[in-house]
Amino acid sequence: MEERPCAVLLKFPGTNCDGETARALETVGFVTEVVQISELTPEKLVGVRLVVLSGGFSYGDYVMAGRLARLVTEQKVGETLKEFRDNGGYLLGICNGFQILTQLDLLPAGSLVENTSGRFQCQWVTLKNRAPQSPFLSQLPESFEFPIAHAEGRLVTREAGEAAGYVASGAAALTYATDVNGSFEQIAGLQDETGRVFGLMPHPERFLRQEDHYDPDWSSGKDGGETHGSGYYLFRSLYDSVTSTSE
Repeated sequence: MEERPCAVLLKFPGTNCDGETARALETVGFVTEVVQISELTPEKLVGVRLVVLSGGFSYGDYVMAGRLARLVTEQKVGETLKEFRDNGGYLLGICNGFQILTQLDLLPAGSLVENTSGRFQCQWVTLKNRAPQSPFLSQLPESFEFPIAHAEGRLVTREAGEAAGYVASGAAALTYATDVNGSFEQIAGLQDETGRVFGLMPHPERFLRQEDHYDPDWSSGKDGGETHGSGYYLFRSLYDSVTSTSE
């Protein structure tokens, strides 16, 4: 029997989406382990194919979302996550995890700051798949929906032209179909140059099944009458990419 790939989910004080994200990964075939940041060592990542930083409010989002998580991670393991990426590993950051990945300089330069609405936004959004060859998005259509739940999800760059460059280059793997929170170029997710590091503000783990959708008549449009939600196809894309590159 083929060995199932292992995914480690890093848990910080305040992380609250690790359980449902682990279930989503297990649904598509991963073996998962939740590792407290206080217990993380480089040795913990030996044999691991995927590291996930789940949603939540690491360290209460004090100072700035993701900032304290960055400092603690660098203190614990230094450049280990960058070495993990360079050795062929995959990293996924969802919501707060996306914020942490940008803080760790594992994604193109940018900051996730307070929404222009000035409030926490919890709603469904329509997204545009701008990187259909991405290991994370290959099984998703050109347009689909995920829910969001964030107060600091507005992606900004030092210069507005940088964000436009991310769209042109494909680094902006996901964009909102409308202006949801004031993000430059309506960017909802970024990938790095390798394609193996991906961060997004929406929550794919909250839309695994058809019945998770607000419309009881919603359909993925897939053949065979499948009842999976769009989030399933993000995790399935990732699983297929990881296993196809396994030695």
